[in-house]
Amino acid sequence: MQMTRPTMTQSFDPSEEDGRLFRNALGQFATGVTIVTCDAGDGPLGITANSFSSLSLDPPLVLWSPAKQSSRYPFFAAASHFAIHVLAHNQADLCTGFARNGDAFAQADWLRNADNVPLINGCLARFECQTEACHDGGDHTIMVGRVQRVSMGTGAPLMFHAGRYGQFSAD
Repeated sequence: MQMTRPTMTQSFDPSEEDGRLFRNALGQFATGVTIVTCDAGDGPLGITANSFSSLSLDPPLVLWSPAKQSSRYPFFAAASHFAIHVLAHNQADLCTGFARNGDAFAQADWLRNADNVPLINGCLARFECQTEACHDGGDHTIMVGRVQRVSMGTGAPLMFHAGRYGQFSAD
């Protein structure tokens, strides 16, 4: 079978171009979608993020990167514990809810763990973490979490590509 290669249509220095063009290029990388939650002191807080990544198996570490300009950022930066929820393909509405509002828990089946972190049920995977380290990452912070507990479900993942949600389909 002959494979068609994509044609490179643009080449640019991201420090000299409009930030939107750089974002568009980054959007060509398809990612899964997560909701990260923590206790904000006066209630539960969540945020949609696609910056999640595994970091280490031993010790079990994951990372995500919240934007410093987000109004929710100070709560996550101060949190000693948080949870990362990997969303299923049928959870796009939940994803959108937390992208718009950190208090979209009315849309979710959730409970709190022993560390008072809100846990959303019905996800593909959930990682309950203790904050291990935070590193400067320009306009974001790289937050490393030591995974203390993992829960897994089944199903297809929610995917994000070029500004749109969809689901994975194997060839």
